[in-house]
Amino acid sequence: MSSDVRGEAQSQARSGDTRLRALDLHKTYELGKENLVHALRGASLEVAAGEMLAIMGPSGSGKSTIMHIMGCLDNPDRGEIWLGGRRVDNLKSRELNRLRSKEVGFIFQGFNLIPTYTALENVALAGEYAGMSRRRAKAVAAEALAGIGLGKRLRHHPSELSGGQQQRVAIARALVNEPGVVLGDEPTGDLDTATSHEIMGMMREINQSTGTTFVLVTHNPEVAAACDRKVCMLDGVVKRDVP
Repeated sequence: MSSDVRGEAQSQARSGDTRLRALDLHKTYELGKENLVHALRGASLEVAAGEMLAIMGPSGSGKSTIMHIMGCLDNPDRGEIWLGGRRVDNLKSRELNRLRSKEVGFIFQGFNLIPTYTALENVALAGEYAGMSRRRAKAVAAEALAGIGLGKRLRHHPSELSGGQQQRVAIARALVNEPGVVLGDEPTGDLDTATSHEIMGMMREINQSTGTTFVLVTHNPEVAAACDRKVCMLDGVVKRDVP
């Protein structure tokens, strides 16, 4: 990337209109001595503040890799990540932990709930990680769960909840610290069609009512259709917006 292009991109990334920006990301995984997987080959992507964006593409196209790097769960071999106007890929571990706990929320296909914790405890744990007292975290968690229709399920464990209810708990956990960005990796992948529509409707309502930016990796065209914009990835590069 030339210095002129990089300077222009960095200037735009500092503007209030851009919530998240990936610049020229490269990532290679070594699976064996002579087995290299080039997951990203210069991927760039801009996400506007308050946007709900879908990332689509075939398996192995780099969708999950770019999401993990944009959420600071992984580091690029080369390239930059800008969040809310500042560069974050070069932060130290303590700063990255703080950023992940307070500024970015994550929703995963498999829910990733702790099975021995109640719904309330699962959500409150995210608040505690972000520095809340246990009492405060539980109060905020209870409010978040009530806000998504699970106020009567606070003491239930994941095994006592349906798939849709478990994903609602996961969404409450992602939102409990009021992050500016929520990243979802196939967030409806384990749900039936009706429940998928319900969960997407809820996320869309949250997006529109709070201005939270959502970036969703998905194979599902119906999920993508509910978003403001869709992009397609192929061979580690963001190719184009999808109509």
